[in-house]
Amino acid sequence: MALSLGGCGGAEAETNENGEKIFNLKLGHNMAEDHAVHTGMLAFAEDVETRTNGSVKITIIPNGTLGSETDMISQIQNGALDFAKVPAAILSNFSDLYDAYSVPYVFNNQEHYYKVMDGPITQEIFEATAEDGFIGITWLDSGARSFYTADTAIRTPEDLKGLKIRTLDNQMSIDMMTALGGSATVMGYSEIYTGLQQGVVDGAENNITALRDHGEVAKIYSFDEHTRIPDVVVFSSKVWNEMSAEQQAALKEAGKQTSEDYKVAWKAFEDEVLEMAVNDFGVEFVKDVDIPAFQAAVQPIYEDLKANNPEVYAIVERIQAEAQ
Repeated sequence: MALSLGGCGGAEAETNENGEKIFNLKLGHNMAEDHAVHTGMLAFAEDVETRTNGSVKITIIPNGTLGSETDMISQIQNGALDFAKVPAAILSNFSDLYDAYSVPYVFNNQEHYYKVMDGPITQEIFEATAEDGFIGITWLDSGARSFYTADTAIRTPEDLKGLKIRTLDNQMSIDMMTALGGSATVMGYSEIYTGLQQGVVDGAENNITALRDHGEVAKIYSFDEHTRIPDVVVFSSKVWNEMSAEQQAALKEAGKQTSEDYKVAWKAFEDEVLEMAVNDFGVEFVKDVDIPAFQAAVQPIYEDLKANNPEVYAIVERIQAEAQ
């Protein structure tokens, strides 16, 4: 029986009757087992195994067991892990093109967002990190990000002045807060609850499902919907290149199906948390937000990209053209 390299870290694996390598792979993410992400990744693994007739099997490792999202990317690069689910904002540390997703108000609405994420622009971005040791396989909806605070309604950018807001650890998020007049505070997601409780931060920005974890201490959620930053399932370039064309196609098709199914699952998850936030935590939802004022306030970000990062600005222009 011929033996060949395959699977995580180059472990030996037998070939099947078609001469394809048999892969036993690992996928890490930092969500709990009752989160929609975990359910989606289990379905993805099952679909991949079915489509490849059992030649590609994926074990899901949840709960941040393998470390932070940045840690998991490093493990993929070092051959110790095969897949990871990470926010696109983290991936901007490896390719500037991912910054386009984090530009405030680059997407007009959910329909525009879905059109871009399912189209050729996203496929180009997914392939931009191939030389860094990984590529994007598919994406997962992560909703629209808005501001939520302990006790302050955010209706205009002026309402953010003097407030310390937790942001993602990427420059685009920090620049957004500067443009809006707030003070960006970078901290891990797990620190936000105590940060709000102790007044280290006045608020944070995230999708509505964050209230599942923070609704006890964050009582006002304001729907400014400044960004829609997807989650991305990334995959080892090395292992991808060891696969047959049929296995690669199966992986892509399974990823596409997972993304479609997750849109429905995400909506159900958001609805569940909305109900919990109102009935269990008494969160107030602010919907009379002056969106044009926020859009005007972040224009310096667009001007800076045009002057200093024309490659990303070109992607931003292409994204916005998709709304036509």
